[in-house]
Amino acid sequence: MKFIHTADWQLGKPFAGVDDGQKRAILQNERLSVLKRIANKAREYGAEFILIAGDLFDSPSATKSTVAAACSAIGDMKIPVFAIPGNHDHGGAGSLWGQEFFQRERDKLAPNLKMLLKAEPVELENAVLFPCPLLRRHEANDPTSWLRSTLDFGERFGSKPRIILAHGSVLSFGTLPDEDESDAGAPNLIDLSRLSGNDFDYIALGDWHGAKQVSDKAWYSGTPELDRFVKGQDHNPGNILMVEVSRGELPKVQCIRTGAIGWHELVFNFPDDAGLDHLNTLVDEKIAKRANQDLLRLNLSGSLGIEASTQLDRMIESWGARLIRVKLVNQTVIAPSPAELDGLSRRADDPLVSRVASKLVSMALVENDQTAVVRIALRELYAASNKH
Repeated sequence: MKFIHTADWQLGKPFAGVDDGQKRAILQNERLSVLKRIANKAREYGAEFILIAGDLFDSPSATKSTVAAACSAIGDMKIPVFAIPGNHDHGGAGSLWGQEFFQRERDKLAPNLKMLLKAEPVELENAVLFPCPLLRRHEANDPTSWLRSTLDFGERFGSKPRIILAHGSVLSFGTLPDEDESDAGAPNLIDLSRLSGNDFDYIALGDWHGAKQVSDKAWYSGTPELDRFVKGQDHNPGNILMVEVSRGELPKVQCIRTGAIGWHELVFNFPDDAGLDHLNTLVDEKIAKRANQDLLRLNLSGSLGIEASTQLDRMIESWGARLIRVKLVNQTVIAPSPAELDGLSRRADDPLVSRVASKLVSMALVENDQTAVVRIALRELYAASNKH
């Protein structure tokens, strides 16, 4: 039988790093739009149900509009959807899952959604689920420990494949914190080595935001829509997993792309002013002519002349308007070319500009705490003097 494994939807995520409110809304809405793509893939591949391994919502106090939109999208999936609470939407006392509004919206819009809030087997027609819900943000104990101490399997479930749902960090495989979380990285540690390899057929994990296999039978699905800049080559977000599983056999897992928003990174060093054209080409290769569909983390270094640094500012301004976010680290040094320096310090028509420029040029040649400010002053003087 086939099912979809997904996790870490984190609907309602605030994206506080994006200053523009309208652009934040684009990212938030895309996290709902991806649910339609999941539903389409479920139909395309013939999945019998969908498993969400925690963090359906970004917060245990999601807004009513987010709850209603999520329930509507899940209802449109048409097939059963089973979910456990994760660290973001944990299921303890006073949680979202017990609130009257959520229960009413779920009953009306998403009767196919079943929240698994208890650590007990859930027997389906063609499979058995073993949920390990988080009832608080940080669990001190391994959330899968009940599977080691309370079950006597025997032939209790016959030939039905057995699937664990858990949310947390497996031992020796740390979490990848969200840059917007102040307490990120506090683990809900899962020790897979203490689970009998013969008792279970697949372990659906959530918490790590990239798709990753951690054992023969255990996978992180990652988030279906990217929500951060990728950190390292081992990180593969923006997917769901199509899983085919049978009792007593290794699962067959296919990673399916669902992400739409582009999160790009570019590190560039300016060897000289000609580097501007090269940088522009590299950015165009990543974002083409798209608008409001990409984010860019841009790390710049090297040196540029006065006019070239002004052109760079214009380029960054354009990218900032077109992109959802430009996360900029600009360590570029303003280094006026000999022609630019000569043009400023030898102005017969404006001796005052010449005197000021000559003073700034001599100061700019000495590296100290004021050098960067002096070079900026030179650029402003250059721009002002060339307006006339």
